[in-house]
Amino acid sequence: MSFTHKVIESVAGPLDQITDEDAGLRLVVCRTGAEPVSLARRDTQGNWHGFLWRDGQVEKPAEGWGNHATVMGYFVHRLWKQESVYEGHVIKGGNHGFIRSFAFDAPDVDLAVGSITYSVAPERIPAEAYPYLVSMKLSYAVAAGSLRMTFDFQNQEDHEVALGFGWHPGFAVSSLENAQLTLPAGTYLREMAPGDFLDGTVQEVRFAGGEMPFAKKDLPGSYLLDLAGVPDRRFVLEDRGLGHRVECDYAEAPFLTLWSNGDPFLCVEPCWGLPDSNPPVPFEMKKGIQRISARGMLKASLVVRPTLLS
Repeated sequence: MSFTHKVIESVAGPLDQITDEDAGLRLVVCRTGAEPVSLARRDTQGNWHGFLWRDGQVEKPAEGWGNHATVMGYFVHRLWKQESVYEGHVIKGGNHGFIRSFAFDAPDVDLAVGSITYSVAPERIPAEAYPYLVSMKLSYAVAAGSLRMTFDFQNQEDHEVALGFGWHPGFAVSSLENAQLTLPAGTYLREMAPGDFLDGTVQEVRFAGGEMPFAKKDLPGSYLLDLAGVPDRRFVLEDRGLGHRVECDYAEAPFLTLWSNGDPFLCVEPCWGLPDSNPPVPFEMKKGIQRISARGMLKASLVVRPTLLS
């Protein structure tokens, strides 16, 4: 395999581009938030086709959702009044935690395997964002036509810690009407969240598999899905208007969020956590929170395979 890496200067700061030249798969990541801003495949004529919302456009739009594929951590979605309390420590932050705006240093690049790895050292975590010493490495690897994303947390404390994380990719579609999201068979537990906060109500959805059973008109309110009853967690988004197909292998993710604001994109988000509750509970008691033992580690991966339809 042949991999290349280059740095692109932009109005959003440095962008890291890593390409699997043989498979024709290219990823561009902004160092602010370690957020992918382009995921593209090369066709047989040598043209590149982007799969993310506003693929490759790093200028902020005048309105609408301005991201592409937000990284979430050390909590996901929303905190009640943008604040929580973790064992007496106050945590403050907007949607999805501090990672989305974190200024990452240049990544470690491994061209032998086609990966770039961004790091958060514990001493660089903002004091109001998370109270304990937990480092994170976030790796992206492109190989054989697939993107593998890996979270690696290391707890440097002598006690258990709790946190949440995930990925918020918006995949481009020609229109929501044309987009078809296929879900595997299983029992989905929908966590109801009026106003974006859990109210304790759970709706059980027994599904035989096929096109998603959820109304697209309600996507702006999000579908928060517990996947405990879904053994095969592979989801396929297909849009014949663009000629795109995205296979999402989220085998390790306990939750899935589906969201769109109505623009031509659909977010299919693997999550290791849920939003806050109404009324709120202490951070360490949040539903869906992940735990790391004293001096332990937590590692989780996901795989996305974008392809062009003939």
